[in-house]
Amino acid sequence: MADHPRNVGELTDVLRRGGYLADRGLATALFLSMSLPRPILLEGEVGVGKTEAAKVLAEVFGRKLIRLQCYEGIDTHQALYEWDYARQMLQIRALSEHQIAAGDAVDTLFGPKFLLERPLLEAVRAGGRAVLLIDEVDRADDEFEAFLLEILSDFQVSIPEIGTIKAQTPPLVVLTSNRTRELHDALKRRCLYHWIGYPSAARELEIVLIREPGVPQALAAQVVAAVHRLRELDLAKPPGVAETIDWVRTVDLLGGTDLDPQLAGDTLGAVVKDRDDLDLVRDNLEEITSGA
Repeated sequence: MADHPRNVGELTDVLRRGGYLADRGLATALFLSMSLPRPILLEGEVGVGKTEAAKVLAEVFGRKLIRLQCYEGIDTHQALYEWDYARQMLQIRALSEHQIAAGDAVDTLFGPKFLLERPLLEAVRAGGRAVLLIDEVDRADDEFEAFLLEILSDFQVSIPEIGTIKAQTPPLVVLTSNRTRELHDALKRRCLYHWIGYPSAARELEIVLIREPGVPQALAAQVVAAVHRLRELDLAKPPGVAETIDWVRTVDLLGGTDLDPQLAGDTLGAVVKDRDDLDLVRDNLEEITSGA
């Protein structure tokens, strides 16, 4: 597999062979991200395939997937690098008094042997051989977002005890956001942008059949139709494509051939993940499965 697609059509075909169905807009955005190269920010509802896009890109182009999962309170050390304090303490005990008095301890303790790579440093070192997935960046705080902007601008890391480490070629960077908060314009300007919405019923059925080729098409079509009716309800957490695939897989595993209200009710845990949503859906099962 070549490490770079020649055009948008080729990228679309390669992703499809990897089990990911990208529409023309997403395939174009990913192609430009790889070609320029520029980080790409993918926003959309939960479960529409943002994270999966990065995973499949790494798989089909033979690159290492390096994932930085963002969360509230994440700091630069957890994302960049840390020192292995436990091993450093063991090393101190092993040093002779003469070495410590001569000042050799600092050089010995703060070297590559005791450096713990975190995702960002790992990605800088891997460079073009990696896909860096910065997942759910909207969960991090403003300070961390500003730090990311600096890293994405230069793709280099300065470690006082070792020096500057710079990527010869930048990795492919995919940032995802569920829009739990608005990201700053400075970060958005650094990235290409694409919004991934819920697919049409026809496209979602195609996605399901690519991911679960052994499932009867009629059953998959019924589940997809039911999911689209679920999304029309006032749910706190509408199901994404990932939940559609899980529901199809679950119903098929139980030997179902028709999504009737009884079977749908028994398997709702695969597609509805909120207590209040479950009550609302159960009250509307007949309508949701009618004609599914």
